[in-house]
Amino acid sequence: MRQDSLKGRSALVTGGAQRIGRHIAIACAEAGMNVVVHYHKSRSDAERLAGELARKGVCAWAVGADLNRPGGCEAVVGKARSLCGGSLSLLINNASVFPEHSLPLVAFVDIADTVRTNAWAPLCLSRAFAGKARRGSIVNLLDARIAGNDKNHAAYILSKHMLATLTKMCAIEFAPGIRVNAVAPGLILPPAGKSDGYLNKLKKTVPLRAHGTPCDVADAVLFLARSSFITGEIIFVDGGKHLLRCGSEY
Repeated sequence: MRQDSLKGRSALVTGGAQRIGRHIAIACAEAGMNVVVHYHKSRSDAERLAGELARKGVCAWAVGADLNRPGGCEAVVGKARSLCGGSLSLLINNASVFPEHSLPLVAFVDIADTVRTNAWAPLCLSRAFAGKARRGSIVNLLDARIAGNDKNHAAYILSKHMLATLTKMCAIEFAPGIRVNAVAPGLILPPAGKSDGYLNKLKKTVPLRAHGTPCDVADAVLFLARSSFITGEIIFVDGGKHLLRCGSEY
């Protein structure tokens, strides 16, 4: 596996302006890829990141879109292809919502809204990508919680289970030209509004007794993007927590 195999290629990172998506976009640029940073509401962050990536010697663009609007996913892929000169070789489905719903109280509309963003949009993006690319790679961002049962985020965990299944289904459907894999991060970043103390408190529940970093996730994404003979796989980047089958909180 050549380390420069991604150089000169182009990637689309959905939800790429902040948090893990931002680090994935940076890793793609550092690998020599041109990067399209998709955003929904974080325009200033996306444009600032695109400028930062361009200073690394690659081409970078910020593209805004609501992936839940009819035709939104197809439009984003089309725009990204146009910006990249008609060639797009890597799609990273990172955009996600993380609502809190307990199972006794979750409503159908809660599940439908979460699935629309976390599973249906990645499927639509993947179909649009695979429909135009002769060869390429798709990497979906899951969550190590799928190894267990998260009672506090019922709609979210159901949507990520669906995306995990879609990863395997798409791997078969889009072969042989398109490879489809996923990365399931664990204890990487604290939830919005929480400090690093959150990570330090929970790292004792991880077999490696540590928390990871966004760079660990980005490394796994690029590994899958470079690996020409892997498809339909899920890599857990969680310090072994999924082996305990109790991903109820992170």
